[in-house]
Amino acid sequence: MGKSPTHVLVVDDEEDLELLVRQKFRRRIREGDLKFLFAHNGKEALEVLDENPEVYLVLSDINMPVMDGLTMLGQLADSEQDVQAVIVSAYGDMKNIRTAMNRGAFDFLTKPIDFNDLEVTIEKGIKHVQALQIALDTRDRLVAVKQELEMAREVQMSLQPKELPANDNYDVKAAIISAKEVGGDLYDFFFIDESRLGLVIADVSGKGVPAALFTTVTRALLRAAVSRDYSTPSDCLMLVNNLLCESNTSCIFITLFFGVLDLRTGELSYSNAGHNPPRVLTTDSKVEVVPKTNNLVLGIQPGHAYHNKQVQLMPGDTLFLYTDGITEAEDSKSEEFTESRLDEKLAGLANTSSERVATEIVDAVQEFVGDAPQSDDITCMAARFLAPLTVSS
Repeated sequence: MGKSPTHVLVVDDEEDLELLVRQKFRRRIREGDLKFLFAHNGKEALEVLDENPEVYLVLSDINMPVMDGLTMLGQLADSEQDVQAVIVSAYGDMKNIRTAMNRGAFDFLTKPIDFNDLEVTIEKGIKHVQALQIALDTRDRLVAVKQELEMAREVQMSLQPKELPANDNYDVKAAIISAKEVGGDLYDFFFIDESRLGLVIADVSGKGVPAALFTTVTRALLRAAVSRDYSTPSDCLMLVNNLLCESNTSCIFITLFFGVLDLRTGELSYSNAGHNPPRVLTTDSKVEVVPKTNNLVLGIQPGHAYHNKQVQLMPGDTLFLYTDGITEAEDSKSEEFTESRLDEKLAGLANTSSERVATEIVDAVQEFVGDAPQSDDITCMAARFLAPLTVSS
């Protein structure tokens, strides 16, 4: 099938104009390139347009009985029809031509009509309409994409873990502010058993939907690895890494810290896959860097052997996990927030709730950034060990 003809509506009360137009464009009409419709006044033209929504180009006289061209243009402007108009008037009638342009006409012709000029004007009008149609189609696609992104954001946010109930042994709070509709950062917390709490923070390379999908898959794989037969954080990361590497054709990778807090003792066993080292905020305002485990990021090298380490939390200590969207956040002068600013801010939050720690760090980052655009997701989690858990035998 060939392309459909361009529909042009000619509005003029001169009866012989229809014959002249058909004669001038007979070849293009015969070839199906153009199709002309005709009306003798503005009222008829509006009726033709209602019956023929495929018309996007109107060639109209100004002075006509029943309804003139200017009135018709005004009604077209008030309607939702995407119609472009070329107005026809006497050479000296610049006032009406100016009024017509103000009401939406994009071009004009003068009488008597030069049919070569008319053909050029119609071609220009067709290109104008096509450009507008492309713009409208692009707008509609962007609106659809935005709606899909909003839905994806809702789904992604619904997958965030539910808050843990307040108790006397631990206090966990997290915050995430995505730079785009959907983000590439991940945090998670869940119980492995009644006395061990899993704590996760991660950051995927890239942004947008691919990154968001990768975080969702990683979260699911890690939880599945833990529930299958938990032994150590490093064993879980080895399994997740191998599974991610199997189908990672896009070469996306993810940095991830997985720690397991034993609520009976305060010992944190962890494995860090190339992520920013968390901090331990002690009750005496010291900020200690959690030692690295020298592991690779996930999703790049199958078979990589991951390693564990342990740190001891004392009652009242807070483990603070974060992504580089915090330390690398830039102000309008491209200066970064830095780890030193983070540590300084943390030091003033000893012996406060996890919610206050997470909230004040995020607030400090946003205040530092000011009006500069957010270039990366901002994510953090504070997990405070309050008191040893007593497990009945």
